[in-house]
Amino acid sequence: QMPYWAALRARLAGLRERASDGLARAVAADHTTHEIAATFALGTVVVVLPTAGTALVVFAAVAYLFERASKLALAATLVVYNPPVKWTIYGASYWLGTAVLGPAPGVTPSPAALERVSLSAGRAVLVRQLFGNAVVAVGLAAVGYLVVRGSVAGYRRRRDAGDDSQPSPRSEGTDPYADE
Repeated sequence: QMPYWAALRARLAGLRERASDGLARAVAADHTTHEIAATFALGTVVVVLPTAGTALVVFAAVAYLFERASKLALAATLVVYNPPVKWTIYGASYWLGTAVLGPAPGVTPSPAALERVSLSAGRAVLVRQLFGNAVVAVGLAAVGYLVVRGSVAGYRRRRDAGDDSQPSPRSEGTDPYADE
């Protein structure tokens, strides 16, 4: 019988291979680098904003209505922005909203005072949370667009290095890695 650590290593190697194959299929799809990156950026905004779990419904609608949307890029945002990451984002969002708009009236930043926060401060807290969350969502979407665009273009360049096949009709006469 195989030792536990060896079985775990083999299982992780299999998962890594499946993830790599999935990435290769996603990048090989008939989408430009811009389309993949823009879809990831849109998915980032939807997932990062407090949408109360409706992201899957929004993603289904986007995938249905927009043929050029990359379904795998949308799914990737769910993996990247998993619940522990979102908790951090929400904390940073409230901090940013408070830093820009000032502290919410009736809320003081001490542990003893948190027991006495009144519900009347709820609207002011919510405004700071949503403001900070919108700023963070747009910032993460912009960074995500640049990272995904660069990653997809780099992957395609490495994949196509030395490939003497004919260019696809979509890219014929143009740089296949340039945005359309």
